[in-house]
Amino acid sequence: MTERVTAADPGRQAVEAVWRVESSRIIGALTRYTGDFALAEDVAQEALAEALVSWPRDGIPDSPAGWLLSVGRRRAIDTFRRRSVRDEKYAVIASDAARSGQRTEAAPEELFDPDRIDDDRLALLFIACHPVLSKESQVALTLRTVAGLGTEQIARAFLVPVPTIQARITRAKKTLGAAGVPFGVPAAEDRAGRIGSVLNVIYLIFTEGSSASVGEEWIRVDLAAEAIRLARTLAQLVPEEPEAYGLLALCELTAARFPARTGPDGEPVLLADQDRRRWDRSAIRRGTAALAKESSFRKGLGPYGLQAAIAACHAVAVSVDDTDWDRIVVLYEALGRIAPSPIVELNRAVAVSMAHGPAAALPIVDDLVARDVLRGSQLLPSVRGELLIKLGRTAEARQELELAIRLTHNLRERGVLERKLADLP
Repeated sequence: MTERVTAADPGRQAVEAVWRVESSRIIGALTRYTGDFALAEDVAQEALAEALVSWPRDGIPDSPAGWLLSVGRRRAIDTFRRRSVRDEKYAVIASDAARSGQRTEAAPEELFDPDRIDDDRLALLFIACHPVLSKESQVALTLRTVAGLGTEQIARAFLVPVPTIQARITRAKKTLGAAGVPFGVPAAEDRAGRIGSVLNVIYLIFTEGSSASVGEEWIRVDLAAEAIRLARTLAQLVPEEPEAYGLLALCELTAARFPARTGPDGEPVLLADQDRRRWDRSAIRRGTAALAKESSFRKGLGPYGLQAAIAACHAVAVSVDDTDWDRIVVLYEALGRIAPSPIVELNRAVAVSMAHGPAAALPIVDDLVARDVLRGSQLLPSVRGELLIKLGRTAEARQELELAIRLTHNLRERGVLERKLADLP
């Protein structure tokens, strides 16, 4: 959306509601129609802008999505016409329209081929997450074209200036055009190699929503909700992909704790202090069902499924002490074998500390320090400081917490660390 709507304007509210649900189908259909992703995205935005003016004035059309699609199609034809009357694509379109005797703006149904709608949305998702794009561009383009968020909304979500997001989207479209990326669902053999990028982008969006890296908010609920919606859509579009269910399970089970993760003033509430009665039981059921779906493939859990299994251990425990920390350690060990990373090792250290004590966990953290990984992240000194507190090594813990405070960019997280530092004897 290019503008915010007001509660007193039902026409503009309708535009927003329709766009959020139908934008990916509209852009996908227009891309298939024009064969040009950048053009399709541009004319869809023009149709949206026209709707923001027309609907509040003239009323909501009987077929809102069809109206947007017709306008987008008409804009595309105008563009073809401007580019060149000899343009082959325009000639084909004009010829088809003349033969059918139909007005060009009156035939949206042919674009909404019910047998191709899912393919269009899936193709759009794969284009937005194409490997030729940077991760930042993939995230921005996915939120714009698949989730239907406006540039201002994306900029607010990631706390960056609007021109930055505009530049990323513009650059992404130019890159896709220069690379000649075709519109369409990749072949099965190619899809398997690219599904990882799609999953990763959705996971990045959810992670930023779940634990904001910058700003004053601890959780970005709207951003996390968009990621869950994308994960749910992906699971519907590629039901043969086990990890689509693993990612959905991870998002649902993690989001289930959101209601208890912040206090009345938005301050963080750590796991040990959370009122578990406030956890979202519906989200836990949905996450558990998605995890069971991945398990039903009998191929073993993937990286997202393993993280979902860890989240499920927390979801069923009535307290921190009741949590099956031994199983969580095993799950992190499995995760470390198939998707090794310093973050996984750091999380394993936390689980080891809970299962076997801080003395058993400290060597894992010290190894990360010795390897000079996670440089610039507050997570490593934060965890090491916590372990040193439990071991009674207060002076060293103080140094680690002071370092973590300097490195964090989230004001809420900084407050938690400062309180820990102030509580040291």
